[in-house]
Amino acid sequence: MRIHRFILLVFFLGIKALKATAFTGTYGINYGRIANNIPSPDKVVTLLKAAKIKNVRIFDFDHSVLNAFKGTGLELVIGLPNEYVKEMSSNSDHALSWVKDNVKAFLPETHIVGIAVGNEVLGGSDNDLSTALLGAVKNIHNATKNLGVDHIVQISTAHSQGVFANSYPPSSCIFKEGVAELMKPLLEFFSQIGSPFCLNAYPFLAYTYNPGKIDINYALFQPNEGIYDEKADLHYDNLLDAQIDAAYAALEDAGFKKMEVIITETGWASHGDQSEPAATQSNARTYHYNLHKRLSMRKGTPMRPRTVLKAYIFALFNENSKPGAGSEKNYGLFKADGTISYNIGFPGLKSSSAASSRLSFKDFGTGKWFSGSYSLAISASILILLLRL
Repeated sequence: MRIHRFILLVFFLGIKALKATAFTGTYGINYGRIANNIPSPDKVVTLLKAAKIKNVRIFDFDHSVLNAFKGTGLELVIGLPNEYVKEMSSNSDHALSWVKDNVKAFLPETHIVGIAVGNEVLGGSDNDLSTALLGAVKNIHNATKNLGVDHIVQISTAHSQGVFANSYPPSSCIFKEGVAELMKPLLEFFSQIGSPFCLNAYPFLAYTYNPGKIDINYALFQPNEGIYDEKADLHYDNLLDAQIDAAYAALEDAGFKKMEVIITETGWASHGDQSEPAATQSNARTYHYNLHKRLSMRKGTPMRPRTVLKAYIFALFNENSKPGAGSEKNYGLFKADGTISYNIGFPGLKSSSAASSRLSFKDFGTGKWFSGSYSLAISASILILLLRL
């Protein structure tokens, strides 16, 4: 009897091991390319390797990028843009062809580890697109299964916070009434195939829309009083953790308590319009440095302390061709020429000024980030510490 139980245990562990996992470590980055002046994909690979960033997301399936990533060891999540979702939902043959031409054809040389089907579809204004999402997800997954790569490539879709209602305090969060009926069958399918709940979470936007109600230090991971969630008896010292736990509360309410939440986008703009006064280089530097520190601790949130937080940063570059508010063009950790936008320990493609390569821990805490008294050797030590993710 014990032998039989052991065999069954090994069998089920084997099944679990075959489920694709798209994110190793805790830190990743979104490589957006809505710009006409950013480095070529091969130079981007050089930049990512220098920064020791392994997890990368793109929003499409451009073959120049897929080819540049060949043999690099970098792990890539590609995107099926929203304009393809309806077609993939209605035609399984097209889904199979798409996966064959844009995923299977590049494996294993290019480490494509995930496909993001659409982006922020649910909760949007296009009802036909929303109703097509589940069909597209299933057809894309079935295509990976038919082609024998379902154990390598994880299927997901990212949600905005627009899918939630009553997100304050975090424990009261639920899915919006119009979203829940579409969200639940999607979550059921993701639960079956082992995919996480992917959330785009921006404390920057929350603060920008509610500057009178949110302490900016709470949004920037700086010392503050935080908030107390009386219902859950939990204290929050930063807004991102609260946003993540709001998602966990909504998932639990919907019957998916065990599903992991992964942050697929988060960032802070370094410049914006007059209506976006928090979009400054100093605030962006503070947010990203503190976020990096927080991720390096490999800890969870107050509601899920044992689930290590993983996050993809938005974004790699400033993107000068993005529409919308001025902030949309200025989320990059790097400028268009590959130099750093601000110093949080990453090297750029080109040497920056001596002043920008010297960091002081004291200045990090006060928001004054540059000090002429610290040597390059200390900066290198900080870099090594930060990049052990």
